[in-house]
Amino acid sequence: MTSPEDAAVSPGSAAAPESTPQADDAVRVLRRVFGYDSFRQGQREIIDHVVAGGDALVLMPTGGGKSLCYQIPALVREGTGVVVSPLIALMQDQVDAVTALGVRAGFLNSTQEWEERRRVEAAFLAGELDLLYVAPERLRTAATLDLLARGAISLFAIDEAHCVSQWGHDFRPDYLALSALQQRWPEVPRVALTATATEATRAEIASRLGLERARHFVAGFDRPNIQYRIAPKKEPRRQLLKLLRTEHPDDAGIVYCLTRASVEKTAAFLAENGVEALPYHAGLDARTRAAHQARFLREDGLVMVATIAFGMGIDKPDVRFVAHLDLPKSIEGYYQETGRAGRDGLPSTAWMVYGLQDVVQHRRMIDASEGGEEHRRRLGAHLDAMLALCETVECRRVHLLDYFGQRSEPCGNCDTCLTPQQTWDGTVAAQKFLSAVFRLRRERGQSFGAGHVIDILLGRRTEKVAQHGHASLTVFGVGTELNESEWRSVVRQLLARGLLAVQGEHNTLALTEASGEVLARRRQVPLRRDPERAARAESAARAAGSGGAGGARRSAAADLPEEAAQVFERLRAWRGATAREQGVPAYMIFHDATLRQIAVELPSSLAALGGVSGVGESKLAKYGRQILDVLGPGEPGDEDGGVQDTLGF
Repeated sequence: MTSPEDAAVSPGSAAAPESTPQADDAVRVLRRVFGYDSFRQGQREIIDHVVAGGDALVLMPTGGGKSLCYQIPALVREGTGVVVSPLIALMQDQVDAVTALGVRAGFLNSTQEWEERRRVEAAFLAGELDLLYVAPERLRTAATLDLLARGAISLFAIDEAHCVSQWGHDFRPDYLALSALQQRWPEVPRVALTATATEATRAEIASRLGLERARHFVAGFDRPNIQYRIAPKKEPRRQLLKLLRTEHPDDAGIVYCLTRASVEKTAAFLAENGVEALPYHAGLDARTRAAHQARFLREDGLVMVATIAFGMGIDKPDVRFVAHLDLPKSIEGYYQETGRAGRDGLPSTAWMVYGLQDVVQHRRMIDASEGGEEHRRRLGAHLDAMLALCETVECRRVHLLDYFGQRSEPCGNCDTCLTPQQTWDGTVAAQKFLSAVFRLRRERGQSFGAGHVIDILLGRRTEKVAQHGHASLTVFGVGTELNESEWRSVVRQLLARGLLAVQGEHNTLALTEASGEVLARRRQVPLRRDPERAARAESAARAAGSGGAGGARRSAAADLPEEAAQVFERLRAWRGATAREQGVPAYMIFHDATLRQIAVELPSSLAALGGVSGVGESKLAKYGRQILDVLGPGEPGDEDGGVQDTLGF
């Protein structure tokens, strides 16, 4: 397995419990059940700590192997591991995924019929489950708490723990009740896991879940296989279509839009242009959402166009791109959403288009949001951090990781590294624009949006300019050194830096306290120069990265030798047919990374196949002979390769 950076232990965290004989079983379970020879860096320390009975707060990037940090301790310790997950629509797939490994698992949520729920409860009480997935709202009911009290629990795993943070990007009120687990089961270890949390959010998670004394494990946030790119928004749907046609034809991906209407229009646009795409948002009925989600998980090459209601807990490893057509509300949300690409470690793209209207819309939404001044201040801080990422001229990965408190060097695999950005002294331009806004308000008592102010600066005698007599303003026509697109870039960056404000339902512009510093010539305003053509930067990025993670050709077989690539495609075809026959996602059979290794190594016996990363005993027994048949004749007399009938843990 590819290893992320070492897990770090936060200062002041409780010391790890001493190693126990049980902890030594973890490696055997890793090999036998999951098919891996060694842990990723950081995993073993977490697993040993939880196996020994310690509480833990785990931050590990999406695709970093968080689930093993509670699955293996649950298999090693006595009793059933109870996993708290908000993903009701995905619980069946979560259970199917571990069941395919030979793990005994079930779930309890509101979608089940009475008879199925009773069957799962009986299995739990009989000690016949290794893992039990439970929706957080179930733990607020006396019936569920009484059920758990009558069984043997090995640990509590609280997945997507950022949901407990009221200032995070996906707050769920039901998570607030989970602090009761500590009071009712003080001897049962608890592990809270998330992929996204700043130091402040982490402290809030620990406080709300009663994990102040838990040991904190903070793995590196970097996802080096993901190329981050942000382009000026012009014709977003056509920009997206170009990305899919030139870099990701027939790839699975997720496109995020801010509104339901935009989701519907974008999905329809892609479908009309030959891209198989489905919409997903809260306005669709539950059956349609479930059907679209199931298709996305089970079919290759499907594009899901969605609001942020979609995606949390999606374990599909071969999502090759995540695209944002609208600006996310926070870096935490952006990181969580882009992290759904490339869970298998193969090259993937995080692509976004961003423009003036995004800034205007978000500023207006914050001003109109419910809650007090402190709430709006926090929302504004989140947006400011997101805008700073968009406007940076430095490495985007460095900026992104710095937000989470991780220092790094320029990556060489983001748009600002591949196509270095230029800056220019925009102080005079900023003064001209701010002066125009000031004069409209001071001299005329009027306020307008960006488009009209730009018309004034460009000296355009439009109908609105004539109607209000704005050609007589001293700023009329003083901005002809820039074109309209360049002025819009100026306005966007002034808004991003808090040098301009948006007011009212008509999105009119107003000055801020900081505007005065610019007008009084006490503050310089360096600005980021947008590329003349976004396509030029994208082409350069693709050309520069064609041999690595940034390459335009990003399929899982792209860098394999020709013969191995052909074998890989045969294996994928077998996997697809097997998945359809069983009615499960293809990745539950084997991940692409496992098929790639098989295609390269060409194991000729079950014993050799069992040494491939990702081939555990259960999958070897179930699929081993079929794979050898796809590869060709095996060695005579090798009928079982030493495969055991039971997992034996």
